[in-house]
Amino acid sequence: MNERQLSNRLKTVAGYVQHLKKIADIGSDHAYLPSYLCLNQPAMHAIAGEVSEGPLQAARAQVAELEIEHRIDVRKGSGLAVISRGEVEGITIAGMGGALITSILEDGKSKLEGVTRLVLQPNNAARSIRIWLLENDWRLVKEEILLENEKYYEILVAEPGTDRLRYEEDRDKKLLFGPHLMVERNEAFQKKWLGEQENWRRVLMSLKQGKEQEALYKREQQIQKQIQLVQEVFGDD
Repeated sequence: MNERQLSNRLKTVAGYVQHLKKIADIGSDHAYLPSYLCLNQPAMHAIAGEVSEGPLQAARAQVAELEIEHRIDVRKGSGLAVISRGEVEGITIAGMGGALITSILEDGKSKLEGVTRLVLQPNNAARSIRIWLLENDWRLVKEEILLENEKYYEILVAEPGTDRLRYEEDRDKKLLFGPHLMVERNEAFQKKWLGEQENWRRVLMSLKQGKEQEALYKREQQIQKQIQLVQEVFGDD
């Protein structure tokens, strides 16, 4: 992967902000995503945020080599601390855990004024991001799920607005599976969740052989609920 040939997941993320004029890529690593955008979109400017010194220097070297320092500002800082309120139209956060992405959004809420689009790609726990978006008046306008290098990636695209009516029915299902993904049910979606169901069933069998009954019972109930949600979504498939 490089600034001209992104992975499928990052190329998908890029596609949802390529129409904007200024974005911030949080946790930008080598700044491949903003570099790709600026090379392909003449009007694009970007901020590449990175908290770790090694990736920060790699991003700066990348941008300097491409001679696009006037269009990409590489900044050191944690989460949304690298941007000012109203400075960007879009924010991308990719390749982190869902809980970390959620905490970045929560800690940086004051920086989201003027932002018209969030594109979030968690490596896990997408449910926690959907809950945050719902509770903070961000509306999911699109979701994608794809399989790459034997891993499943969900991409969530949100814009300002209320989404509460969407979750009045089947709230637990929609938060876990994704309201758009549930409808589209592409091949990656089906393989992921039917595979998770089998994993949960194996965990249940192990729990039944355990000895700490109270803790095991609570975990068993949780897993059984998750299996039930999968069955409700897929029916007799």
